Amino acid sequence: MKKSCILLVLIVLVSCQKTIPKHESVNNIYKADILKVVQEVSKLERLIKSNTATTALQQQFLQAHSSYKQVETISEYYFPAVAKAINGPALAEFEENDKKTLPAEGFQVIEEFIFPEYNAKLKAELLTEMGILSANLKRLVKVSQTNEFTDAHVFDAMRLEVFRIITLGITGFDSPIAQQSIPEAQAALESIEKYYKIYAASSQEASLQQVLTTLEEGKRYLKDNSSFNSFDRAFFIRKIANPLSIGLHETQVSLKIPFLKETRGLRTTAKTLFDANAFDVEAFSAFPDYETTPDKIALGKLLFNDPVLSGDNSRACASCHHSEKAFTDGLEKAISLDGNSLVKRNTPTLTHIAFQRVFFYDSRVNYLEDQAVAVIKNENEMHGSLIKSVLALKNKVSYVTRFQKAFPNKEIDEFGIKNALASYIRSLSKYDAKFDAYMRGDAKLDWNEVAGFNLFTGKAKCATCHFIPLTNGTVPPSFMKSESEVLGVPNQHKKLDADLGKFDLTKAEIHRNSFKTPTLRNVELTAPYMHNGVFKTLEEVIDFYNDGGGNGLGFNLPNQTLPEDKLNLTDLEKKQLIAFVRTLTDKKYSLK
Repeated sequence: MKKSCILLVLIVLVSCQKTIPKHESVNNIYKADILKVVQEVSKLERLIKSNTATTALQQQFLQAHSSYKQVETISEYYFPAVAKAINGPALAEFEENDKKTLPAEGFQVIEEFIFPEYNAKLKAELLTEMGILSANLKRLVKVSQTNEFTDAHVFDAMRLEVFRIITLGITGFDSPIAQQSIPEAQAALESIEKYYKIYAASSQEASLQQVLTTLEEGKRYLKDNSSFNSFDRAFFIRKIANPLSIGLHETQVSLKIPFLKETRGLRTTAKTLFDANAFDVEAFSAFPDYETTPDKIALGKLLFNDPVLSGDNSRACASCHHSEKAFTDGLEKAISLDGNSLVKRNTPTLTHIAFQRVFFYDSRVNYLEDQAVAVIKNENEMHGSLIKSVLALKNKVSYVTRFQKAFPNKEIDEFGIKNALASYIRSLSKYDAKFDAYMRGDAKLDWNEVAGFNLFTGKAKCATCHFIPLTNGTVPPSFMKSESEVLGVPNQHKKLDADLGKFDLTKAEIHRNSFKTPTLRNVELTAPYMHNGVFKTLEEVIDFYNDGGGNGLGFNLPNQTLPEDKLNLTDLEKKQLIAFVRTLTDKKYSLK
């Protein structure tokens, strides 16, 4: 009887194990891996306390950081604030709501203590940072205990991790000094593999098993090609990462796991980062009544080219944003409305700006509608009035008709003007450049263009600020925040430019001389460059970055966010970079 009871208990236990939901099995793996991170970080702390040699410290740091990559898929997805504290960039951040500057913390801060050489004199400071990291890992352990998983969330997280590897991993974003991004990408793939196997184990379907093959190929390729500077990112993305995210998408469909119904900048249904419809322009506008429609676009284009919006009916939006120049004007700074002075800053392109979270060089507005209003009201630019424009447009029959089509059951009003203009500008974001076609497998790049892309995303470090595929400062893979940077841009006299940028808005020292990271789409058409138009050619821009920005020029900027170390690009590499950025030109311009 006793044996029968024991057998019955075993049968029940086995039965329960078989019925554990797959997402719960993923959660169990994840929580076990967090404890491994805690152990590896504790070991690093002990080595620091015991005055271990630099080499051993560096090896243990890499082991600890790699162990974090095993939990990144889930921690970044469910607990982004805690994940940022653990593995965010080593840069202070200004908290807009509290008007406080928060110091950087986490692995990347610690990396700067240990690489390229450990300075034992900074031991006390390093141990303080280790204590902060340990505390944040404890936070992660705690919040992970009550987290609720679903299969849909797990698959969403896995595909986002692939996108994170492409945009932040292999570009060196979170291993800027040690440059161990390639081996760490392998660890990230291993975590995806562990989770995916739980879903693939019960099926022999070829498409499901192909994902495992792709994962094996990816890990092997990363292991065999671990050099940061020589890594072929173009090959990895096209032949491994893109097929992997497509495979995960197809598996989700095959298993009848629903896609999340969330409105996000990067659509929850995107198979790859480079799909023609991967990004949802409406998600960047945030409000349902801002929705772009063909009638709004047509009306907005008409308003964009009509001087009726300016105070003296002499200037339209198109006066400074010329369509043939990718909606720039080719000038260092535009002439003010009075015809005598210049406006404060260079005229930026309007193409591809819809996929940003802030606008203007100083990031002072959050929506395109507000940008349109600010330009119209600016006394140096258009010096107009929306109230007066409404009255003028109501007296034009053609506009009354067009407004009725664009905004049924509404009279001409201020909202309609700004929403129509913004809708037209949103329509200028067409990801159909040669680069986009290449990433979709529909075009070829020549050898120099491919080499340029690998430099852009590798040695030249361009993609750590101009994130692919948007090539602006909107941070992947959530695409919820657009960044600004302190570069140390000179003026015409080779002195630090006097424009304080975002500092004028926030008064935060970290924003002194800080400017929004613009898109590089159509960059070959948008010279001169920088907020003050100081550089006339792409060659000059690359030389500036190659020399280490303003600090490389001797400006002594303590808050410069651009690494000041020289890039040591060869003449050939500079030419290859330019060859690549020219592949970012929209199809309509490249065909001319």
